[in-house]
Amino acid sequence: MSETAEGLSLRQSRPRYGEKIIRSILALAAFVSIFTTFGIVVSLLIPSIEFFLEVPITDFLFGTVWTPLFKNGEFGVIPLLSGTIVITLIAIAVAIPLGLGASIYLSEYASDRVRKVLKPTLEVLAGIPTVVFGFFALEFLTQAILIKIFPEIEVFNALSAGLIMGVMIIPTIASLSEDAMAAVPSGLRDGAYALGSSKRQTAMKVVMPAALSGIVAAFVLGISRAIGETMIVTIAAGLQPQLSFNPLMGMQTMTSYIAAAGSGDLATGSIEYKSIFAVGMLLFLLTFIMNIFSIRLVRRFRQAYQ
Repeated sequence: MSETAEGLSLRQSRPRYGEKIIRSILALAAFVSIFTTFGIVVSLLIPSIEFFLEVPITDFLFGTVWTPLFKNGEFGVIPLLSGTIVITLIAIAVAIPLGLGASIYLSEYASDRVRKVLKPTLEVLAGIPTVVFGFFALEFLTQAILIKIFPEIEVFNALSAGLIMGVMIIPTIASLSEDAMAAVPSGLRDGAYALGSSKRQTAMKVVMPAALSGIVAAFVLGISRAIGETMIVTIAAGLQPQLSFNPLMGMQTMTSYIAAAGSGDLATGSIEYKSIFAVGMLLFLLTFIMNIFSIRLVRRFRQAYQ
């Protein structure tokens, strides 16, 4: 026995080249993502600096008039920011309750057979092109429904864009939240039922708190997608930058301005052309700050189970 133990070695008998290749591929994928992010920042930063050499950053951040394509244009980004905020708030007001409710049902109430049918069906919404959502909001939701409820509503309005955007991000929130709830150990549920808790009490007071970090991550991802959405707001909300919080009016978001101005005939190197990168840089910073905040929340509420 001792001779056998002495003859054994913990070292590898031969090099594992396949494992080294896989490790190298994974490392390359990580570096590619990092370099891609770095390239995006550089591509936004250089034109943005050139833009702010001509337009004071205070005028850009605190100005209330956005007319970059006029002869004597003004570059106050507040109207674009307000339009982005209004439409995003409408979207999350739709998506968070419906998405969370769907995830609770799929995780705690639905049978395995029902879950296998409903979850893929729900996720079909994520595969619909956003341009289709945009035309649906403009031609059906506004023309057939909202105009009968609100006769004063404009053809291009923030309400229809926000409502349809909320429907678009429901699958994201519902799927990720359901995955987080499904990862909660069944022992916690069994313990709650043993103490006399109902299914509703178990879902709301045991499962949801245990899966809170995953649910928060799903919310943040859904909000990030709403902020970055382009086609729905370009088609349904219009291209008129207005400093207003009335959802019945047409508005322009930061993404819709980038799409509209970038597809136009702006001269490369002009101040109007550089304004696209300044708006893009602001959008990047806003999402970056939100992601940092979400990471802190996820780490704070994360729970590990054996």
